[in-house]
Amino acid sequence: MSLDHRLPDELEELRRTVEAFAHDVVAPEIGAYYEQHAFPYDIVRQMGQMGLFGLPFPEEYGGMGGDYLALGIALEELARVDSSVAITLEAGVSLGAMPIHRFGTEEQKREWLPKLCSGEVLGAFGLTEPDGGSDAGATRTTAVRDDNGDWVINGSKCFITNSGTDITGLVTVTAVTGRKDDGSPLISAIIVPAGTPGFTVAAPYSKVGWNASDTRELSFSDVRVPAANLLGEEGRGYAQFLRTLDEGRVAIAALATGLAQGCVDESVRYAKERRAFGRPIGANQAIQFKLADMELRAHTSRLAWRHAASRLVHGETFKKEAALAKLYSSEIAVDNAREATQIHGGYGFMNEYPVARMWRDAKILEIGEGTSEVQRMLIARELGF
Repeated sequence: MSLDHRLPDELEELRRTVEAFAHDVVAPEIGAYYEQHAFPYDIVRQMGQMGLFGLPFPEEYGGMGGDYLALGIALEELARVDSSVAITLEAGVSLGAMPIHRFGTEEQKREWLPKLCSGEVLGAFGLTEPDGGSDAGATRTTAVRDDNGDWVINGSKCFITNSGTDITGLVTVTAVTGRKDDGSPLISAIIVPAGTPGFTVAAPYSKVGWNASDTRELSFSDVRVPAANLLGEEGRGYAQFLRTLDEGRVAIAALATGLAQGCVDESVRYAKERRAFGRPIGANQAIQFKLADMELRAHTSRLAWRHAASRLVHGETFKKEAALAKLYSSEIAVDNAREATQIHGGYGFMNEYPVARMWRDAKILEIGEGTSEVQRMLIARELGF
């Protein structure tokens, strides 16, 4: 018996379709959006029409009936060209829609998933706070019941993707809703529709990278939403977001792999075209070895995220595999971006070249959805420490 790592026909067709879209639609347009720090509404609309936002969701809710492997394939192909577009899809699916699919009531699924799957509406996940990044247990945002049973939310969130676009429909917010006997917080997740009074969205951040994606700070001042907006069980929000982050790490690993492979693509092309001392720079063994190492890293990263995704879709434990994939892929994305910039020389420092964008986009992959240090902690814990 032998292992076959080839994609099934339907996933290979998806890969080719997204690859063509990335090169024919995203690549020619995204540079202008990026430099203007503008959200690419038209590109996102086309992604919705293609069904990309509905890839891992059941058809009964407007999805495509796929899984996380299908989502990862799409993310990798998009990120080979641009990470802003890829992270918009990743956050919209993994953080915006997936918690509702995993933990929502039937009414919540019927209300939100069809719009989220079509890309008509984007969802966001409000977890991180100014004083509680990796330490999510330090959540300060609170939600209490008023006399009518409604939730009243007060607090703030930061670094929230897809939270302030014209098509953002909701943010799922984690908040302290009580205390355990030992005084530790009970954290719950609550759906807050966009436009709810008291819910304020700040101006977009000025970021180093991901400049064509939407990232904002959010504040909540006596924000009232119905009791029915509780997502999942009261007091189980912490456990829910841990599952959400485990799944999201697989998706981020796929995205990082795409960026790493995109660095290879651009560098191979440049090394064949750029001439120095009478011959292409790719004729030099020093460049060839750099490219070989870059390809090795991207290939290994792809095996890692697909292995984690396979365990996820087959219902097997995948926490360690997700952490391994996210840790490795994010760090080699930074390595490949650095080497790609070096191969391009001075041109790699010019924003007109995609590798400059990739270099700016890579670093956040070692931070978001759990820092590299957190991934190492998780891996060590899974090893019994």
